[in-house]
Order: sequence, then structure tokens, then C-alpha cells
Amino acid sequence: MKHVQLHDKRFKLSIPSEHIQGAISAMGAQLSKDLEGDTPLFLGVLNGCFRLAGDLLANYDGPCDVTFVKVASYEGTRSTGEVKRIIGLDVPVKGRTVVVMEDIVDTGHTIEQILYDLEGRGAEKILIATLLFKPKAYKGHVPMDYGALEIPNDFVVGYGMDYDGLGRNLNDIYVLDEDHHMKNIILFGPPGAGKGTQSALLTERFEMVHLSTGDIFRANIKGETELGQLAKGYMDKGELVPDDVTIRMLEAEVLKHPEAKGFIFDGFPRTPAQAQALDVFLESKGTHIHQMIALEVEEEELVQRLLERGKDSGRADDADESVIRNRIRVYEEQTAIVAEHYDAQDRFTAVDGIGSIEEINERLAKIIA
Repeated sequence: MKHVQLHDKRFKLSIPSEHIQGAISAMGAQLSKDLEGDTPLFLGVLNGCFRLAGDLLANYDGPCDVTFVKVASYEGTRSTGEVKRIIGLDVPVKGRTVVVMEDIVDTGHTIEQILYDLEGRGAEKILIATLLFKPKAYKGHVPMDYGALEIPNDFVVGYGMDYDGLGRNLNDIYVLDEDHHMKNIILFGPPGAGKGTQSALLTERFEMVHLSTGDIFRANIKGETELGQLAKGYMDKGELVPDDVTIRMLEAEVLKHPEAKGFIFDGFPRTPAQAQALDVFLESKGTHIHQMIALEVEEEELVQRLLERGKDSGRADDADESVIRNRIRVYEEQTAIVAEHYDAQDRFTAVDGIGSIEEINERLAKIIA
């Protein structure tokens, strides 16, 4: 399989040039038919669309104007979610049909900003023509009028798209080669499900790094850091530590392991906001969560496990049944919904958490392998 190396990352062939050209030819033919008798303004979004613009216009049969604008939404391999005002639009658009040409639409933040700007300038009709569309990443509400190719929510380069400045000149489209990058697993489940025990076994088995938010919290508390003291007040009451505190601690731990083959996240994320923040952070490192695996255990079993653990752990939140049940309630009300975030990405699996440690470990290892 064809590969390219850009900076520190390896990419593998995803969409060959002939497939790209075929899709663009079909899109150009459809636009020619739909806009017959009109003189549209084709507006390209730089830098990524310069390849698409040239090939699409070569396949458009009819009079048209062409101009380009710039926005900023990518840093490294992540979308920042912050789009600046479009720059360079000095052509009147009032009363006109405008075809916005995009190399890729993922979250949709860029498109919505451009549409808002064009509507404010009085454009009569606005059409979106994109080479690539990521339906699982899309957060907008505007349908794609002309989408040549739908792709998964992966980072791609080539045919105008780059990784930190490199790759735009490639004729094919490449995707990050995950076989040569870290694998990231979230071990999920309520307090007492056995996440810590299983994480320790799995990290040794697969040579990954175990990141337990509980361990990270306790290390910060023991070190009497500012973040540790903030976390302690919430943990002692069986409540969730605020997202900003948790995320700052976790990111610092990830950055301590730049050569890691992967991470098992234990106890994180616990809220949808944390899941989104983790996605953004990992994307900035050229990777993502590959699977969330949830250990399913009934409440009474959880309570008994935690009370038993509390006899030796010395943890206040394991010794009081009312605190334990409150922790489980908080999990059910605020944390269990995080599974929906990864289920929507086809990255969620539930596993029976009852049985011997060895039996449960084999179930988990089979999924990871």
C-alpha cells in the first residue's frame, strides 16, 4: 500500500486521484445542469480548495465568476472550532448565486460563518460544493448541496489539504496510518466495575499507558497542588470534579508520555464536555479514541465491591454506603450519557463485568486485539 511521511506522521493511501477526478467531474456536470442560464460566482475557500477549484471549474460548462477567500480553522491535525471572519471577498454578491467551494467539511463551523457573511451581503442563493464531507463530525444544520465524497471522521491530507503545511501538492488523498500511531481505549463503567484492576492488566498486556483520573487526582492531592486541593473537595463528597480541573490534569499526564504506544483512560471522560475536550486534544496529537469499552455491573454488586475495597483502600468514598450510592447515582445521571458520544462514532462496546478477573480480562483483550 502506498504511504507518505509528513513531519512526524505516516499516512496511507485512502482515495486515489482517478476516484477524486471522477467525483469532481460528476459534480461539475450536475452544477452545469442546475445553473444553466445563470452566471454564478464560484467562491473558493483557501488554502485547501485550490486543487478542487481548478478541477471543478474545468468541468463546469457555462459562464461564471471566480474569487477566493481565507478563513482559519485548523492547527496541526485538529479543528479549533474557532473561525475568523472571512478575508478577501471584494466582489459584490448581492442578488447573485454563490457557489462556495470547500475542500472538506467536518464540523461545519467554517461553512456556517461563510453563509452568515454571504447572507449579510445579500446573496440571493448560496450553494455548497465540497470535495469531502464528514457526516459523523458535522455539527451544522445546513445540508451539503454538492458533496463529492463522504469519508469517516479521520484526518486526511493531499489534494490541497495539509498536515502543518505539507501534503497539499499530493494528487491522491491519504489518511493517518493508525497502525503506526498510538491506540487509545476508554475503559468505562460505574464506580466498582473493576476499571482500575482491568486497566492495569491490559496496559501490561498491550504495552499501553494507564491513565486513571483517580490516581492523577490523588497524586495532585498528595502533592498539595492547587488543582489537587480543588479536586479533593469534590471527591470527598462523591461528586464530579469540574471539567476544567480534570482536563488540565489529564492533558499534563498525556504529555509526559510522548512515545506511548497508546493509552487506556480509566475514569475519563465523565461528561459529554470532557469527551469533546478529549477528542480535540487527541486530534491535536494526530490520534483519537479508538474504542470505549463499558463494564456492565449491577448496583448491589458495585456497592458490595466498594465496601469491601474500602476495608483496605483507606479511601473515604469507599467506606460510606450513602456516599457510594451517591457516586453511582451521579454516574448514572451525568456520566453514562458519555457512551452516546462514542456510540455515535461507532466506537462503543459493552462487556459483561461479572466473573473472575481473568474471565473479564479475556473479554476485554479480545475486543482490543
